[in-house]
Amino acid sequence: MPTLLSAEYIALVDRGVSTIVASRDTQLRPSVMRAVGARISTNGQRITVFLRRSQSRQLLADIATTGHIAVVFSDPPSHRTVQVKATAAVQRAVLPADEPALQSYLSAMQHAVAQVGYGPQYTAAMLNAPRDDLVAVEFSPEAAFDQTPGPHAGEPLRKERQPRTCRHPALHPRLPGGRDSCHHGHLRPRRHAQRGLHLTGGLRR
Repeated sequence: MPTLLSAEYIALVDRGVSTIVASRDTQLRPSVMRAVGARISTNGQRITVFLRRSQSRQLLADIATTGHIAVVFSDPPSHRTVQVKATAAVQRAVLPADEPALQSYLSAMQHAVAQVGYGPQYTAAMLNAPRDDLVAVEFSPEAAFDQTPGPHAGEPLRKERQPRTCRHPALHPRLPGGRDSCHHGHLRPRRHAQRGLHLTGGLRR
């Protein structure tokens, strides 16, 4: 299955960076709030952000109504930034199993923000979140954009395809050391024939 986020962007989100969550209502009026935690699956296909309910009532209402969500992840020291969007976000209660992710996010943000001149107390206050005030929002990214300041800001990210596994390993010539040489060359004659081409590139007459 194609992966929307590259390993580089998955690592960016996973290490804990500034996270801003937005949505909109049915009249296209925006709502926005800073998340106090975030988590991403190892394959990048599922993201969870944590919001304070008392600070995010309009945002959570808009997500509940429309399912739409846009999240910007930005590294404070480098400004490396990616934005992801989805149309089927869901909300759930925060669970005890979420605690390690919340603690890890706080520690990572304290480290990142310290690099731009603000101490850990500042970040702890900014991300202070009584657990009974938290809600988790989960979604699978459907679109992603490079938002790092510069000439490529705003460009959509292309899906990364997983390495293809050949179904005919017995046909592969072996290289020294036992390495596999398959580049699916044994499939090309059939494809060319189907397109009406000889292997020389000439047209079938």
